[in-house]
Amino acid sequence: MSKTFTAEEVSQHNTRDDLWIIYNNKVYDVTQYLDEHPGGEEVILDCAGSDSTEPFDDIGHSEDAHELLAGLCIGELTGGLKKKTKDAGASGAGSSDSTLPLVGLAVLILAIVAYFVLNK
Repeated sequence: MSKTFTAEEVSQHNTRDDLWIIYNNKVYDVTQYLDEHPGGEEVILDCAGSDSTEPFDDIGHSEDAHELLAGLCIGELTGGLKKKTKDAGASGAGSSDSTLPLVGLAVLILAIVAYFVLNK
């Protein structure tokens, strides 16, 4: 039987030395993979302790990446994710707007790495 975790439990594992993420309602311990990630550790650290489904899918990871991720699965999410709400007093610059350049940079880095790996 698979172990289950709440989003709150996952959120407590948000450091470089103890890093979990959620992807498609499954929980993954990616701590040991940080140094190996071809896009750099910062991309994963940005998702530390939270749902990384959208950023992971936006990058367009390979079948190999999905297989690797499957090997890091430690359980399933229970209770669902909390919906993010905008602060009523916010100036209009949402946090997701500030991550867009990081996602673009990650895509660029992965494209460059893929080019050099495939053209050896």
